[in-house]
Amino acid sequence: MRVIHTIAELRQALAGQQRTAFVPTMGNLHEGHLSLVREAARRGGPVVVSIFVNRLQFLPHEDFDQYPRTLARDCELLAPAGCDIVFAPSESELYPEPQAYKVQPPAALADLLEGEFRPGFFTGVCTVVMKLFQIVQPAVAVFGQKDYQQLAVIRGMVRQFALPIEIVGHATVRADDGLALSSRNGYLQPAERVEAIALAQSLRQLAAGARDGAATLASIEAAAADSLRARGWVPDYLTLRRRSDLLPPTDAERLAGEPLVALGAARLGQTRLIDNLEL
Repeated sequence: MRVIHTIAELRQALAGQQRTAFVPTMGNLHEGHLSLVREAARRGGPVVVSIFVNRLQFLPHEDFDQYPRTLARDCELLAPAGCDIVFAPSESELYPEPQAYKVQPPAALADLLEGEFRPGFFTGVCTVVMKLFQIVQPAVAVFGQKDYQQLAVIRGMVRQFALPIEIVGHATVRADDGLALSSRNGYLQPAERVEAIALAQSLRQLAAGARDGAATLASIEAAAADSLRARGWVPDYLTLRRRSDLLPPTDAERLAGEPLVALGAARLGQTRLIDNLEL
């Protein structure tokens, strides 16, 4: 496995490759990331994993400076998972000048849910992913379904720009107790880690009420949020949405079996967690 820090060296290493598989990450890797790498390795061709903490997707009050940088440990994990090349550029390598050109995703998809609580987040995500796509030129890119809205935004970007890249969504990896694996789980205190499974339980509560004809969508969502709030959480959203566009279903759609997804984001102490559950 090679560790490459410059765009020029990476392009040289990948010259002539037609089936490169790509997994973009911000490092601080866990089993969820490694499952994406193994999925990429099954697709054939060299596997490139990028490790870059992208300033553009952090709000001023968020944890950009504190976000763990663990490159040496990440490389130890990646080699046996099937990674061929780690691309770990510096900020000055990826952004040698201020990134004035940015990819602006449509507000109808990017300004709700995560975009409402983290304005500009998806512009930062799309911009860095587009830039990485242009550098790596992959045939396949693998993203985790835990970041459900992000996956939808990336799929839309690839479709509208006619990029010749297959986007693969990989199922969320969970701990034995059901908590979705996340780099931010490391911020949880021991008691918070025990409590953290309540977010997944709230999504199951949403799912259980989704087809209840005696309840409104608002009442189903409010009950789930109240249950979580009573445990000391601060919910940003707990909601049922259509999988197709992440907009709220009508009652008729909900009861007719429209494919739905339960999505949640909430703070437990100082840590913000997200999760989702397809119905």
